[in-house]
Amino acid sequence: MKPKVAVIIGSTRPGRNGEAVAKWVYEIAQRRTDAEFELVDIADYHLPHLDEPVPPSLHQYGKPHTHAWAKKIASFDGFVFVTPEYNHSTSGALKNAIDFLYQEWNNKAAGFVSYGSAGGARAVEHLRLVMAELQIATVRAQVMLSLFTDFENFSVFKPAPQHEAEVSLMLGQLIAWGSALKSLRAA
Repeated sequence: MKPKVAVIIGSTRPGRNGEAVAKWVYEIAQRRTDAEFELVDIADYHLPHLDEPVPPSLHQYGKPHTHAWAKKIASFDGFVFVTPEYNHSTSGALKNAIDFLYQEWNNKAAGFVSYGSAGGARAVEHLRLVMAELQIATVRAQVMLSLFTDFENFSVFKPAPQHEAEVSLMLGQLIAWGSALKSLRAA
């Protein structure tokens, strides 16, 4: 079976740029035949600030929204996190969504598409640390989009042409790692 990869929109902010960026990544991904892709919007899951009384590592979820989120994330072999950079880090909404779960993330792969004044590089640096704790292998290739050159008036997404090749490279690495890690999850 082909690996399943989620393209996760990592912002819930009104007027967010992340939705346009994620849809662009998803459209590029859809041209591939080596994996299945799904666009996942964390806003659709209406996750409150982490409200589970038991740590996620114990896998004792009590809330319906957590069960729905866990079922969705468990269905994937890999993830493309589309993240803004807010104050040298990722969005609070994405971090919160990640923190709801533990086992559902384990032994999978992740790639990153980030955007911000510094290309979102610092947001990805923080996410890589979080991914390591969740036993997610992160790929080296990443896509960094500048609010100054890839967005008109900081809000209309117009990516430079070279970014499409960067997305393809990142997806290739992600699919390879996501496929390789299946054997760990099966064991």
